Amino acid sequence: MALTRTVIVAGAGIGGLTASLTLAAQGFRVVVLEKAERLEEAGAGIQLSPNASRILVELGLKEPLARRAVTPESVNILSARAGGEIARMPLGQAAEFRAGAPYWVIHRADLQTALQNAVNDHPDIDLRLGCQFEDVTKHAKGLTVVQRRGNSRQEELAVALIGADGIWSSVRGHLFPDVQPQFSGLIAWRGTLDATALPREYTAPRVQLWMGPDAHLVAYPISAGRQINVVAIVSGTWNRPGWSAPGDINEIKDAFTTARWPATARMLIGAVDGWRKWALFTLPHIGRWSEGAVTLLGDAAHAMLPFAAQGAGMAIEDAAVLAKALSDSTGENTANIPAALKRYAQMRRARVAKVQRMARQQGRIYHLSGAAAIARDLAIRAIGPERMLARQDWIYDWRA
Repeated sequence: MALTRTVIVAGAGIGGLTASLTLAAQGFRVVVLEKAERLEEAGAGIQLSPNASRILVELGLKEPLARRAVTPESVNILSARAGGEIARMPLGQAAEFRAGAPYWVIHRADLQTALQNAVNDHPDIDLRLGCQFEDVTKHAKGLTVVQRRGNSRQEELAVALIGADGIWSSVRGHLFPDVQPQFSGLIAWRGTLDATALPREYTAPRVQLWMGPDAHLVAYPISAGRQINVVAIVSGTWNRPGWSAPGDINEIKDAFTTARWPATARMLIGAVDGWRKWALFTLPHIGRWSEGAVTLLGDAAHAMLPFAAQGAGMAIEDAAVLAKALSDSTGENTANIPAALKRYAQMRRARVAKVQRMARQQGRIYHLSGAAAIARDLAIRAIGPERMLARQDWIYDWRA
């Protein structure tokens, strides 16, 4: 593959690995820089709705993902105020029939492993672990990207640089140093437990969403149904950057007290032996994602609250649109790459902004209390399962 077709991707998370595969599928040589010495789990479970799973299937990942994923039959919406279920949105065959692709819940490590295996098997992708982006300069031949491994530095020519290095992106810091993540005032607690630790009725293939005053709780099976992923969202002031820190089980139990939460929700909290927590940061709206032949992807461009279960989905969509924009606009003429990256950003911003707004709104709805919670529960009951699923069509039916 010609050197002039080299694209460098900073970051080997879900967005970066997917982008490397979509770009290689369009004939680019791809170098992926990842500062970690090895790829390890960050978080636990992840939801892949049809808009995201469709892209992964098209990349040839259906078989390895289907072996480890769970296809939930429904999202069961439960209210702490009401003490139990108030509605059930069908997923499973119903969602796949409507959207033409599966809805999966999967351990994040299983998804990352499948992506990494595909990357390692691709002859035109070079994944460099323990190697991080340091600097980039523009010149007549394209870009020179400086990468660092330990104390050694290396320069490499490329036609484009993609910053897929997360919310604390070094590439974004180079492009837009004034843009900084903002703490949302919310903290996510994550834990997993063996499915055998719960009564059978609580391990069915479904997503449980418990809504309550100033907090909510999500649980679903992962790892081919052998584990249950539990996520609790609470308000707080702890705002240490990063993905994961140890969590005190007594602290999270105190947030789900008997007076406010029914026994089933508290049982899920109590069944998790080890908790990890991370502060939820978001990015303010960025007017531009690109500058010349450098652009951003995923959380580096649009980190959002997780309450629409679309953070990974938007990064996967970004990867598909980015690769198509570069392929359609450049051909062998790499001079068109800045315009192609600008077009990619224009194609993505409105949809991503809409998902970000939805995530914020759903977080507020989940955490209502008093009369507002009563009205919320009545409104959700009135929607009905079919209309509830149909309201997701604008997300699930998306295609690159």
